[in-house]
Amino acid sequence: MDWRLDEEFQTPGGIVRWAVMGSGDPIVLVHGTPYSSYLWRDIAPGLALTRTVFVFDHLGFGRSDRREGQDLSLAAHARNFSRLLDHWELPRPSVVAHDIGGAVALRALLLEGADFRDLTLFDAVSGGRWERGLFQLILQQADVLRQLPGYAHEALVASHLRHATHAGFRPGVLDAYLAPWLGAEGQAAFYRQYSQIREADTAEYEHLLDGITLPVRLAWGREDRILPPPYAEWLHGKIPHAELHWIEGAGHLLQEDAPAQLMAHLTAKSTAAGG
Repeated sequence: MDWRLDEEFQTPGGIVRWAVMGSGDPIVLVHGTPYSSYLWRDIAPGLALTRTVFVFDHLGFGRSDRREGQDLSLAAHARNFSRLLDHWELPRPSVVAHDIGGAVALRALLLEGADFRDLTLFDAVSGGRWERGLFQLILQQADVLRQLPGYAHEALVASHLRHATHAGFRPGVLDAYLAPWLGAEGQAAFYRQYSQIREADTAEYEHLLDGITLPVRLAWGREDRILPPPYAEWLHGKIPHAELHWIEGAGHLLQEDAPAQLMAHLTAKSTAAGG
C-alpha cells in the first residue's frame, strides 16, 4: 500500500509530516514506538468512510524529521501533539492512541491543556513501572547498542517487532516497519528516540488520571508481551469509569493481529460516562 503523508507542520525540533482523509467528526490516530503512522494503513481508510481522520508521524519517526539534538521525550511529543491539534483547529476530536502514543495523548490532555471528545487507549504506555525488557536495556546501554554492526542491529529490531505480534506479520509488513531504522542514519535514530523515553514523563500526570471525565475506552490484546494484561488492569484502576475490552488471540499490535475487532471498538458507541 502506498502510504503518504503530504502535509507538513513545523515544530521547534523539525518538521512533522501528517495527512488527513475522509469527512465527518474528527478522529486523530497516535502511533507509538518503534512504529509510524503506517501502523494505521488499514484502520484509517475504514474510519474515513464516516469520519475525518488525521494521522501523523512523531518527530524522529517515519517520514518526519530525524536528526541529532532533537528532544524526543514524551513531554516533547505531547507538546508537539498539542501544537498539531491547535494547527488543525479541531473541535474536540476523538483521539485513539497506542503504545507510547497513550502517554503522549494523556500528557496532552492532562498537562498541555488539550481537549478531546473521547479517548481510546489500547496496549498503551500510561504509567506505573513500564521501563522493562529490551526497552530498559536500551536505556542502560544505548551507547553500546549504537555501535552494533548493521546486521546485528537489524536482527535485534526485527525480533523486537516480531515479539509485538501474536499472529505474525503479513508479507512485506515487517520490512516496512524495519525500513526507517536501517542504515547508519536509521540505527542512530532508533536508539536516539528510545533513549529519551522515560517513566518520569508519565509519573508527572498519574495523580490526575482519576480526574478524567471524558469517555475513555481501553482495549488490550490478551497475549500482549510488551505491555502484558496487568498494565491494562492498572490503567483501568486509575480511570474507573473507563470501559475495558480484552481482545483474545492478539498481542501488542491490534492493528496487525485483530484489525476487524479494533475497528469494531473504534466505531462502537461508548457507554462510558462523559463530561
